[in-house]
Amino acid sequence: MPDPIPEEALAFAAQLADASGAIIRQSLDAGRHYTAKSDSSPVTEIDRRVEATLRGMIERAFPDHGILGEEYGSAGLDRDFVWVLDPIDGTKAFITGIPTFGTLIALAYRGTPILGVIDHPVTGERWLGADGHGTMLNGTPVRTRAASLDSAILTTGGIDAFSDSEFDGFSRLRRATNWCVYGGGCLAYGRLASGAIDLGVECGHDPFDFCALVPIVTNAGGMISDWEGNPLTIHSGHRYLVSGTPSIHARALELLTCPDSLAA
Repeated sequence: MPDPIPEEALAFAAQLADASGAIIRQSLDAGRHYTAKSDSSPVTEIDRRVEATLRGMIERAFPDHGILGEEYGSAGLDRDFVWVLDPIDGTKAFITGIPTFGTLIALAYRGTPILGVIDHPVTGERWLGADGHGTMLNGTPVRTRAASLDSAILTTGGIDAFSDSEFDGFSRLRRATNWCVYGGGCLAYGRLASGAIDLGVECGHDPFDFCALVPIVTNAGGMISDWEGNPLTIHSGHRYLVSGTPSIHARALELLTCPDSLAA
């Protein structure tokens, strides 16, 4: 794994975010027109335009890199370096004009995310985390905070994707924490990296939803894994837990997966 990641990779990731942000800011009203994908989730022409633009930039700058994107699929996933793109994370929020949406950009090395960007084109906030470089919010270093479980602030994008058993696990965790913020999208995970939120739990997601979070959270001092405690890669499944510290992460995993854990 390259350590530290070359500065030119960070600069290029910022260029990708600049390009996506410019398109989105110019298209806020147009984003209200959408169609349904095969899984019934909404997609706009802006989602597709952003991803096509970013893919073109990557193909020109790094023709030997692979790409995994939400709208146009994958190419070269067996290559050492793979870019992972979610052009508009929070399309429903984008369509309805609720400014929690953003662009997620990640670079993975042999499947493991090593660089991530959360870019919020409306608020002007950009988190960039990279192995060997820490995590920055608009160029200023940020860190997660330590919290006890009973004082922790929890977040989730929504509970619609939870199965009955997954919701039971979430409910155990929710009861053990202080309170919960719902629907914050990727903005909430930037806030977690900055020390304003302590835990996040999600289901029904894909690698382009979480790969960017991995370097951002871990390089700010936090921890992220699937519900079994395994590191997240470009091949991981749909459930993940994000925590400000490893100690709170371990206890939260117990609550999510063990029905008897509240008594422990």
